[in-house]
Amino acid sequence: MCTIIGRKQESAELLRHLNSGRAEFIAVYGRRRVGKTFLITELLRDFMVFDHTGLSPYDRTRRVTLKDQLLNFYFSLVRHGFEHSVPPRTWMDAFFMLEQLLERLDTGMRQVVFIDELPWMDSARSGFLTALEAFWNGWGNRRHSLCLVVCGSATSWMLDNLINNKGGLYGRLTAEIQLSPFSLRECEQYLKSRNITLSRYNVAQAYMILGGIPFYLSLMNPSYSLAQNIDALFFGPKAKLGDEFERLFNSIFDHADQCMSIVRTLGRRHSGYTRGEISQLTGIAPNGELTKMLKALVGSEFVMRYKPMSPGHRQEDHYRLTDHFCWFWLHFKERKHVVEQDYWQHHLKESEVSSWRGLAFEEVCFRHIRQIKYALQIAGVSSHESAYLVRGDGEQDGLQIDLLIDRADDVVNVCEMKFNKTALTVTKAYASRLAQRLESLERAWPDKTFVLTLVSAHEATANEYSEAFAATVTLDDLFA
Repeated sequence: MCTIIGRKQESAELLRHLNSGRAEFIAVYGRRRVGKTFLITELLRDFMVFDHTGLSPYDRTRRVTLKDQLLNFYFSLVRHGFEHSVPPRTWMDAFFMLEQLLERLDTGMRQVVFIDELPWMDSARSGFLTALEAFWNGWGNRRHSLCLVVCGSATSWMLDNLINNKGGLYGRLTAEIQLSPFSLRECEQYLKSRNITLSRYNVAQAYMILGGIPFYLSLMNPSYSLAQNIDALFFGPKAKLGDEFERLFNSIFDHADQCMSIVRTLGRRHSGYTRGEISQLTGIAPNGELTKMLKALVGSEFVMRYKPMSPGHRQEDHYRLTDHFCWFWLHFKERKHVVEQDYWQHHLKESEVSSWRGLAFEEVCFRHIRQIKYALQIAGVSSHESAYLVRGDGEQDGLQIDLLIDRADDVVNVCEMKFNKTALTVTKAYASRLAQRLESLERAWPDKTFVLTLVSAHEATANEYSEAFAATVTLDDLFA
């Protein structure tokens, strides 16, 4: 068995249900390439009596039919010992055959049935969900030895049809597990397990580009530097991630082109846009379909929905792009139309790359709020994290602060995030700007205490202005 990096909570939950002694129906979901299949197969392989993966219906070079899906399921049955000469004609037939196979293989021991990419099997008017419902409600939930594990990258389908099902599968799941991208610490552990040695500064940069996605990290060459790896993955002649952006969206979203349009739009502004602005900029009508697409993007962790703090009036929900891979792809791969095969090695010190690092580091911080709070010794304090956003009106300048930690004890950490290779030097002018920000916040919320907090790769150099920051969180803290 391979070593499983991280995933301690998810592994413990899977094992707890494996050993429960009762029928289990477990749904595992998360962004494509995040390691769902690996976790399930490595952890449960000794108990697995049947596994199957649906055929992707999103390949635009061919059309996958219901007949294709049923034949593929039949071949999986045969591989696991089913003896029947006629393939199923319906999903009812297919699941009845699965029942027959499991009854024949039953020894009284735990039987794990793993169906991967379940959403791909539910084509239009196929009757798949009805058959799955009949299989579980009419047979599976009575068999104490059965542990049915289903998995899917189409998160919106998993949420709508299983987790939030209002029909015959309502309340039938015994567990739901969402698998998220690796944290910085897990990335570091994973890279070390593959004999890839990087400084934490470079691990953070790898995270900013590949987003803590295990599959992407697995493509890195141990004999290359980080810059060489990025060139090989994105800009080289046979770049392994050369067309990943479109492949990724086409594999998990029904309306892939429109979802990509939304993501491209969100990639224009770091603070994101309202639903109405997204509709206007993309040309997608502000109806239920747009709502479904935004919900799917949020559920798959490409996009975050949030309410910016703002004085004087209630802010609309905003949507912002949070996926690191998409940010990097849109900024450097798609918009620049790079033709240099060693582009990243030659442009590392340019201002455009430095600017991207600053924005990408802010997203890293948003994904590591728990670690930031722990470093600030406020892990047990309830809080709400958001941006502060006041748009300028022509007479007055706007103000944007990318991370406020608004705590239940009426203290707000105002976070300045700086991805500096060397220690930050706080100048008189910078300290003055910080003081003006605090004054603006204190005028807007006189009942709160605002604490300037530096989140940086290094602590600030000690001088007469560095005390502007009452607290500091370093890159090492984010690896905690």
